[in-house]
Formats: sequence, structure tokens, C-alpha cells
Amino acid sequence: MESLGFLLNGFEGALTWWNLLYCLIGVTVGMLVGVLPGLGPTTATALLIPLTFGLDPLSAIIMLSGIYYGSMYGGTVTSVLINTPGEAASVITCLDGYPLAKQGRAGTALGISAIGSFIGGTLSIFGLVFIGPFLANIALKFGPSEFFALMVFGLLTVVGLMGKSLVRGLIAAFIGLSLSLIGTDSISGTPRFTFGEPFLLSGLDIVTVAMGLFGLSEILFGMESISKNEKPPKISGLLPRRDEWKPSMKSIGRGSILGFLIGLIPGTNSVIPAMLSYSLEKKVAKDPSRFGKGAIEGVAGPETANNSYCGAALIPLFTLGIPSSPTIAILLGAFIMHGLTPGPALFQERPDFVWAIIASMFVGNVMLLFINLPMAGIWAKISMVPAKLLYPIILGISVLGAYTVSNSLWDVGVFLVFGLIGYFFKKIEIPMAPIILTFVLGKAMETSLLQAIKIENGNFFAIFTRPISGVLLSISILILIFAVINSFRKKDSPFAGDVEM
Repeated sequence: MESLGFLLNGFEGALTWWNLLYCLIGVTVGMLVGVLPGLGPTTATALLIPLTFGLDPLSAIIMLSGIYYGSMYGGTVTSVLINTPGEAASVITCLDGYPLAKQGRAGTALGISAIGSFIGGTLSIFGLVFIGPFLANIALKFGPSEFFALMVFGLLTVVGLMGKSLVRGLIAAFIGLSLSLIGTDSISGTPRFTFGEPFLLSGLDIVTVAMGLFGLSEILFGMESISKNEKPPKISGLLPRRDEWKPSMKSIGRGSILGFLIGLIPGTNSVIPAMLSYSLEKKVAKDPSRFGKGAIEGVAGPETANNSYCGAALIPLFTLGIPSSPTIAILLGAFIMHGLTPGPALFQERPDFVWAIIASMFVGNVMLLFINLPMAGIWAKISMVPAKLLYPIILGISVLGAYTVSNSLWDVGVFLVFGLIGYFFKKIEIPMAPIILTFVLGKAMETSLLQAIKIENGNFFAIFTRPISGVLLSISILILIFAVINSFRKKDSPFAGDVEM
């Protein structure tokens, strides 16, 4: 009940007119990002962080969070109407959403997805309300050894789940860790990997690196495959038939639970709960043959799961300071940029901030429900904007955003360089997620390790003797061993680069 009291106090901050405005801007931009194929929440969040520099930290995080969960709503529109997913998690929605549209029931598919998204998102936020403080209290007992082990665990699960090859995932993680070492050593104050360049003494900026790796590379990659969009079908009848409500609500319930549980696991992404939800719905259905031909459960379950995942994915960030996905990693960078450090201490030191963010998510979900259902036809028309017009506008905004990081052409150069690096890595299928996650966590992981070794009088292996850190590191080693064995069991060697993880 104490959490509910904190939540009510959080609404005081979230319901001010300016924070309501920034929440509306965030969820609207998120919808737009989801509707426009090829952008995605990670790219949009990275590109729009510079716009928050002059904002109050609370308003900035409210807006960026709105972009994150708003994009999950928007991705459904193009999946249903033109069989083109707006973001990765909406790929599953195409399987039954587009067949429903071809049957003249596009409105029904969009309606049930909006209802499921609202319920799943709202229930996951309630989970954040009740589970978040509990985990934060446990995390307050963590020392450097435990935080180091937790970060290693999170990073290894990311390497195992991101990308097609174990070796490529490890290469990406190593690149991210190497980039995090650039700058001044936090313990000794010695410059590292700066090559005499004064701009590198403070290290690389997360905003410009993320904008380049995700934003510019996506623009360059997308310009190679510009295609003419189809004309979307007309939308009518937003609610399911009477006999479809019961199975749809059961799917929504299962999707809510599944998405929330997966969101708690570091290294997952919104595609996983959507896929598992679709598979589950197909298994429990009386007639599985309907799936792929316009089964409403095939839309309700996955759409609920990926939105439920979003709220749960914020729990590791708020309570432990551990990002569970690339978008959350960029959101972590936004916290740091505004002078805030996510983690257990944040609940103690800035409860007004944390609970206002959580309260704003309830408000944002209500806003999304109202701007999604009645305006589905408008969003469909927006999805028809030609990419040849869209990409130059995004590129111009990106360059301006990179410059405003510190009003320096150096950051523009970093943005362009990492954009080209990201484009090259996309070509050779090196995943971006482990790079940005290890880059964000690298310095904190190094500091925790050095502090732990100092506490243990220089004995690294003493970390394994502590109960929590020992268990987490042991599980991490098992994950790595399992991943290597799994790679060698495939047809090709993992060193060939074609092994599916």
C-alpha cells in the first residue's frame, strides 16, 4: 500500500500541464516512429535526446519514455494495413493482422491491438509499482562485487540473444567495452586511448555514438531499399464480434503475464515475447489452422505481450541501473546526461522523480488509447510518406542534434564516423545492441570490479566466494559455455559467422 501512496504523489508531478504536454509529444512521436517503417524506438530515442538538453530532467525522461512505449502501439498500424512492420516486434502481427485487413476487418485488428496494448502496458506498470521498490531495497544491499557480477550476467545474456553468431556477438561486446575505456581512468586519472586528442579526455558521448550507430546507419541502410508503399485499406468497425471477445481477452491475459516476465530478464527484446505469445496462442487454440489466415488471437496476444514487456523492461533500469535492451541503454544515457543515476539509490534519493515517471506512463497509455483508435486512418496516411523525402529531413535533424550535444563540430564528426561504422557493421551482420550496452555499462563495470578487488585485498577469485556474486558469475559462465556448445552443434562452425543463436 505504501507504493500506491508514492504513486499518488507521483501523479502530482506527472499531471502538471507542461509534463502532460511532453508526455503527449513523446507518445505522439512514438506512434509516428512506429508507423514509419524502418525507424524504430532505438533510432528515434537516440536521435531525439539532443532535443531534451534544455528541458527539466523529469520532462525529458517523460518524453523519451513516451517515445519508447508509444512506438510499440504505432508499429501495429503498418503491419495490419500494408503488411510492413513499423518496428521489429510488429513482425508477428503481420501474420494475422494483414489477412484480417484483406478480409475487410482492418479496424477490428487495430482495435483489439490497441485494447490489448493498453491493458498489457497498464498491468506491467502496476508490476513496476509493486515490484520495483522491493527489488530496489534488495539492491541496496549489493556491494561492488554483486554489481559487477550482475553487469556481467546482463551483458552475457545480451550477447547470447542478440545477433546471429556467438562470435559476432562477442566481437560487438568487446568493441563496446573498448570504446568505454576511452578517456580518463576513473581510479588513477590517467588518460587512456586518447592519442593526444583533448576532445577524447572525457570519453565518447553516448548520445553521438548512439545517434551514429543506430540513426545514421539506419538512414544509409534504408536508402538502399526504398520502395513504393501500397495504398492502405479503409478502416471501419474497431471492435471485435461478440463471439471474439472471450478468446481475445484470454489472449490478452496470457500476453500480459508472458510479456511482463520476459521484460524482467536482461538481454531480451520485445520480439521475444511477441513470438512466444503467438506460439502459445497457436498451441492453446482449438483450431490452430486459423492462424496465419486472420485469427484475432494472433493479433491480441503478441501486441499485448510486446507492450507488457515495455513496462517490465524498465524495472531492471530503475532498480538496478541495468539496461535490458538497446533502447533502455540509450534511455540510461539520457538519465546520466541529466545528472541522474538509475539504480536502487534513485528510489531513496529522488522518489519524487521516479514515481512521477511511473505515473506518467499510466497517463501516456491512456493518451495512446485515445490517439490510436479514432486516428488509425490518419496514421495510415502518414505511413505513406515517401522515404526519399523522409530520410533527408531525419538526416538534417540528426546533424543538428549531434552539434547541439556540446556545440562542437567534433561531435558531428563522431556522429558521422559511427554512422559509417554502423552501416558497415550492418552489412557484415555485427549486432549493434551488444556494442551500445557494453559501452554504456563498461565504465561502471570496470569501477565495480576495481573496487571489489580492492575490498578483497587484491584477490579477484574472492568475488566467487560471496553468495550473490558467486551465483551470478557461475550462471554467467554456464550461459557462455552453453552458447559455445550450442554454436558448435550447428551445421557450421561459429567462426564461420552463420550460426544462429
